[in-house]
Amino acid sequence: MHDTPLGLVALLFIKGESVRVPDKNFRTLGGRPLFRWIVDTVLRLECVDCLLINTDARARLIEAGLPNDRRIRIQDRAPELCGHEITANELLPSMMAAVPASRYLQLHTTSPFLQAETMERAVAEFDRAVAAETADSLMGVTRYQSRFYTATGEALNHDPNRLIPTQNLAPVYEENSSIYLFSLESFSSTGTRVGRNPVLFECAASESLDIDTEEDWQRAVDCLAVKDVL
Repeated sequence: MHDTPLGLVALLFIKGESVRVPDKNFRTLGGRPLFRWIVDTVLRLECVDCLLINTDARARLIEAGLPNDRRIRIQDRAPELCGHEITANELLPSMMAAVPASRYLQLHTTSPFLQAETMERAVAEFDRAVAAETADSLMGVTRYQSRFYTATGEALNHDPNRLIPTQNLAPVYEENSSIYLFSLESFSSTGTRVGRNPVLFECAASESLDIDTEEDWQRAVDCLAVKDVL
């Protein structure tokens, strides 16, 4: 454990198994294992003091080419925290206790196209908001200006009897799981990575891709094919 809290610690979960996309974190995407995409991007950030990886597959990570970087630290997942039903909020306390920091940047291997520049912009926006006392956390979101309904057909964000152009609708935001920033204090206040007053940080659609199904994986492959053509 570090005696003095670090400035910014990046947090990443990497499981050995995946239910809906078998072998997901270790499957090859564009010539490298999926987990390498976000790891390589984080290591480009000079503002990150440490990348803490919580995993139940330490040996496999090393065999698959985890970079030999002094900033990477591996935390073996406790047996009671293994399993597909364990949430991020259940994993985070032990990680924050292992490496104290003034703020944490939590990311997912399933968002391979999130850019270093976007992460840097999020950190800067988070720091400004905290300094101004206008926010205590940050989460990546996708903005929509569309007509939404509940499963029973009830309009959520518009009046079906008074149609207005969708561009004039008040936007709604989806938490897209791409990026989170928070402190120990904000996490403690809610028990979650999203504090009481989060910054809604808009991410480009291409960077917000979350690989959760085989269809998502194919979308990622298709995105790379388009980039190669361009």
